[in-house]
This record gives sequence, C-alpha cells and structure tokens, in this order.
Amino acid sequence: MFIVGHRGTRVGGPENTCKAIRRGMVCADFVEVDVRLSRDRVPVIMHDPTLDRTTSVSGRVADLTANELAALDAGEGEHVPSLREICEEIRGKCGLFVEIKEPGSEIEVCRVLDREAPSPLMVVSFHRASLEMVSEILSGIQNGLIYSQPLPDVSAMAVRKHIRAILPRKDLLDRELVADAQRHGILVIPWTLNAEDQWEEARDLGVDGFVTDDPCNARRWRDGAI
Repeated sequence: MFIVGHRGTRVGGPENTCKAIRRGMVCADFVEVDVRLSRDRVPVIMHDPTLDRTTSVSGRVADLTANELAALDAGEGEHVPSLREICEEIRGKCGLFVEIKEPGSEIEVCRVLDREAPSPLMVVSFHRASLEMVSEILSGIQNGLIYSQPLPDVSAMAVRKHIRAILPRKDLLDRELVADAQRHGILVIPWTLNAEDQWEEARDLGVDGFVTDDPCNARRWRDGAI
C-alpha cells in the first residue's frame, strides 16, 4: 500500500513548496502537487486560484507571471515553484502525482512533463476531459480521476475512458467500491487520510494506496513503528 504525500506534506512545511516536497519525499512513495498557469502560461505549483491563503499577497495566480510568483513569500522563506522545478527536485528520488486544477492548461503541463517528468508519474484531476487530453498528448501516461461525489459505475467508466486509477474522497470508500475497481484492474487511492484509524480501515478494505497530509507518520504506521 503506497503513500502519497498531499501537496508534498502539509505537516512541517508550507504546502506545495520545494521544502514541503523535500520533506514529503523522505517518507512518501509519491508526492502530489497542484498545477495552475501563470499569466505567461507557465505551469506553477499552487492549489488555490488565488494567492491569499498561502502567500504574502492577495490576488489571482493567473494575474502574475512565473517570475513574479517566484518572488513571493510562500511561507518559511519558500517561493512559489514551477512544475519544472519540482520535477527537477524529485527526479530519481520519488514518484510524482500532478493534479491539473484548470481545464485549458493541459498542453503547457504536458510540454513540461514530456521533457522533465520523473518516473513513476501519474496525472490526476477532477476533470475527465483534462485526463483524456493528457492521454492524447502523452501516450501511455498513467492517470487518475479524483472525485468527491458518488459516481455510479465509476470503475466501468474508468475502463471505458482508459483511466488507470480512481481517487475517491475518503467518505466514499467502501469494500464494494474497492472490490469492483480491482476486478476491473483499476487502482483505488482514497484521500485525504490523516489518522491511524483511517489508514487501518483503508488497509482492511484493500486499497492500493492513499493520500495523506502527514506521510512520515503514515510511513511509521505502515512500517509498524506506531
């Protein structure tokens, strides 16, 4: 059962920064980052469409250039990194999940991943059309559908759409969902699991991996240290 560090790690470092990625890589099998486009259409790492929550300024990510974003304080002296920077940071050390937040950014994201992506790599999104476009641009890419509302026959749909994994919100996880997905050859990776009882339930249900804000504590649990 593999561990995906959510936004690198949200424990002990500002999310979606190089510091969070480095800390997440210590314990996670994969780290996950969120990608949006700057004003000059450079893929940058930021969860929210606005800068207010995670940086020293307010405003929209899309209103600043990549260089302007890189000059901001994203916490603890960290800056807003580009997708290329993150790929360089983790290559050869860890796997990567890239979440596409904005439909319309797929070409720019794929351009970076085609040249810079580490391995293993999975592109994930709430937007099915984004996953389809990425698969057309980057043949053979591993992809996953994130969802937070019940989806009838999600596993059969994933097979039809050539989706490799489903990422249900943790409250949507149950034994029937896991069993059906795995019968179809689909990976199940719930989010966001941050407590020992949630990790134990996921293990008992037989999930393939899980997303967590606290990959080091999850790793200690998985390896039997807690």
